[in-house]
Amino acid sequence: MTIIESKATVNKPVNEVFAFLSDLTNHQQLMPENIYNWSATRDEARFTIQNMAKLAVKVASRTENQQIVIVPSEEAPFAVELKWTLADNGGGTTAVTHTISADLNMMMKMLASGPLQKLADHQTKRLAAVV
Repeated sequence: MTIIESKATVNKPVNEVFAFLSDLTNHQQLMPENIYNWSATRDEARFTIQNMAKLAVKVASRTENQQIVIVPSEEAPFAVELKWTLADNGGGTTAVTHTISADLNMMMKMLASGPLQKLADHQTKRLAAVV
């Protein structure tokens, strides 16, 4: 299992960050330019990654003000889990950890680890900017 992680501090209370991340319609604001054909509801999202694949994901679980777990809702090119973990830093700020766990063989790991790390970093950076 390949684990990719990105962390950020968001200058908003944990409940506001959780409310934003809990609704998958908001996640379009976190995506890089190579994501298109976006459609989403609160619990599911569909999109295309340029030159790669179409993905459909859904919220598997929400733990109030602590964690959101997102998994594929249809067959994906590889097993993957997206996890947002939140912690109240006090003073109205929130520590956010975005973890992508992907079951990649050696060849896929060489091809996909860099883009997945860029995606995680981009999303945490955008989260701090848009929430």
